[in-house]
Amino acid sequence: MDVITLRDIGIDLGTTNILIYVKGKGVVLNEPSVVSIDNNTKKVLAVGKEAKDMLGRTPGKVRAVRPMKDGVIADFEMTEEMLNTFIKKAIGKKSLSHPRILICCPSNITGVEKNAIREIAERTGAKRVFIEEEPKVAAVGAGIDIAKPSGSMVIDIGGGTTDIAVLSLGGIVTSDSIKIAGNAFDDDIINFIKEKYQIIIGETTAEEIKKEIGTVIKDKQKQEKEVTGRSITTGLPETVIVTSNDIEEALREDVKKIILVAKSVLEKTPPELSADIAEKGIILTGGGALVRGLVQKFKNELKVPVFISDNPLTNVVEGTGILLNHLDLIDD
Repeated sequence: MDVITLRDIGIDLGTTNILIYVKGKGVVLNEPSVVSIDNNTKKVLAVGKEAKDMLGRTPGKVRAVRPMKDGVIADFEMTEEMLNTFIKKAIGKKSLSHPRILICCPSNITGVEKNAIREIAERTGAKRVFIEEEPKVAAVGAGIDIAKPSGSMVIDIGGGTTDIAVLSLGGIVTSDSIKIAGNAFDDDIINFIKEKYQIIIGETTAEEIKKEIGTVIKDKQKQEKEVTGRSITTGLPETVIVTSNDIEEALREDVKKIILVAKSVLEKTPPELSADIAEKGIILTGGGALVRGLVQKFKNELKVPVFISDNPLTNVVEGTGILLNHLDLIDD
């Protein structure tokens, strides 16, 4: 039976992927934040995985776009279309009652950007919309009891943004956000390979390289991967050997910038909470946290223990599920 009375929904509205949690069911959807449209008619042709498969492979009249950029809405109309499609897919087309929706956003989002997210969620038929900051929700999803009067620190490396926060007594004490994360790492790889090897690769290939041989610490025994792209000089396909040390060099500057922001957050943290963090350590969440060597790199630079969560890719959306059962912890 495809009829429900009320289903609370948690949404991780990511730049790269959108995940949806339905109360009573768990995580029911995880799809790329991509929409493909017909340039002539402006008609939406596909949403999610099907649309992502079209990235870089579409004919002139078809355009695949990412309506989210750096964790915020870049294309209002396409984001609404995408959310509508995903919510219907998550809870079914028939519903006797509009759901309550909890949506996550970066910690430094502006009031205007927050209102845009709320408006889109309301237009999809939400009964009530809650907006929460991603690092808080990620911490909850990673199993941190943020209600305790002790300090906890989380670094959430997503697709568009890295959110860093210190939490205590159910709220964020100090935080910052930087628009450098998984997508920026992909761009770093694209630009490095273009400059060093004189070939052009797409974002899908860059993501594969990052997952397979990506590292932020130089390897004594470097890993290698054959990479095919378009030669800048001849315009023809060309294959080169890219090493893990190439990727360390490509990512080096952006990783430094994330570390500087993390240090800044620590410096603004009250001494009592800093002592808690020195004892308990920092938790890394988000897909970007999976790049090899990040835990050791942060540990070396920040001088405190650093751990990666058990399920970094789904911590945020799992956190929405927990918060939907504890609405007293939601600020909005």
